[in-house]
Amino acid sequence: MHAPAVKFDPRFAIPDSMRAWVLGNPGELVFTRKPVPVPDRSEVMVRIDAVAICATDLDNIYHGPPALVEGGLPFNKNWTPGHEYMGTVVALGPGVDEFKIGERVACEIHAGCGQCKRCRQGMYTSCLNYGLNYGAHDKGHRANGFTTDGGFCEYQVNHVNTLARISDGVTDEVGALVVTAGTAMYGLTELGGLLAGESVAVIGLGPIGLMFTAVAKALGAQPVIAVDIADNRLEIAKKLGADFTINAKSVDAVKEAQRLNDGKGLDYAVESSAAPEAANTAAHMVSRGGKVCLAAFMHEPVKVDIAHVVMNNIYLFGIRGEGKSATHRAAALIEQKRFDAGLIHTHTFALEDLPTAISYAKNHTDGAIKVVVKANGVARK
Repeated sequence: MHAPAVKFDPRFAIPDSMRAWVLGNPGELVFTRKPVPVPDRSEVMVRIDAVAICATDLDNIYHGPPALVEGGLPFNKNWTPGHEYMGTVVALGPGVDEFKIGERVACEIHAGCGQCKRCRQGMYTSCLNYGLNYGAHDKGHRANGFTTDGGFCEYQVNHVNTLARISDGVTDEVGALVVTAGTAMYGLTELGGLLAGESVAVIGLGPIGLMFTAVAKALGAQPVIAVDIADNRLEIAKKLGADFTINAKSVDAVKEAQRLNDGKGLDYAVESSAAPEAANTAAHMVSRGGKVCLAAFMHEPVKVDIAHVVMNNIYLFGIRGEGKSATHRAAALIEQKRFDAGLIHTHTFALEDLPTAISYAKNHTDGAIKVVVKANGVARK
């Protein structure tokens, strides 16, 4: 008996090899050619049209963690980074009828193993077999751009469960930010989900923080208070729906947030800055019984006033990525133009210029909010 074949379409000529960046030593990216990956059962092949550069990509490229490739550091393993990408479905793996060739999709990072306790609970970003996808340790887990090849190339394979459709009305650049919005949606879902009329503070207005601001407002939060130390990011937050902004260099952020909320602590606070003191700031910003979402990868141990947390029955939630299919709901908000995600994208580079794009994203933290690399396709208006 022959296994079902991969389905192709003559509209899309797929080469045997593709342009791809691979990570050598820390900080060293090499432009090379790799075989085009072939989709297996329940997978599709995506022609990558755009990929955004995330601060976590910089961590992976320069330091290694949180990337985990073949059980260890990602260096010199012919591994391709990049985890925030979108593209066009150009081939279907055996048994796939959930998508059609030619559809545009945003691609989630994580496809859990599907068999562990957490995956069966829908918590595939907390897969208990995380990183086990190689050799005798292959449990089927995938996290493209973290444990398996990512999007700094021309083609990639994705499980059908990781795909969210996007229409031609969404540009490639914004499509590459859908997963960023999905992370914000996941964090707010874990805090309770029903935000209408609830007060929310967002601390740290990088791309994730700006998306938290936009999604919280789109879900009806009132007021939404955005906190940062850069005036240009505070201005973007206003355009994305923030009711109030606070420059933490100028005032006591906790006191000011409470003043803006009728003198009361807030219902929710999101920490997305990775600043060492920000987690404690968030814990003091909420009221008794309030909830705090920790959404940033801290680079060092941080101090939090746990006595205050316990005495005031404050809930702390750590999130990883875009779990529980939140990306689909975030994509719907973008499709409905509930906010202008294009405000978060600022610069576009070609795939062959990836080192320049990474340097720009790394060294222009005030001016570059989200840098996007175009791998294929034509920008849509």
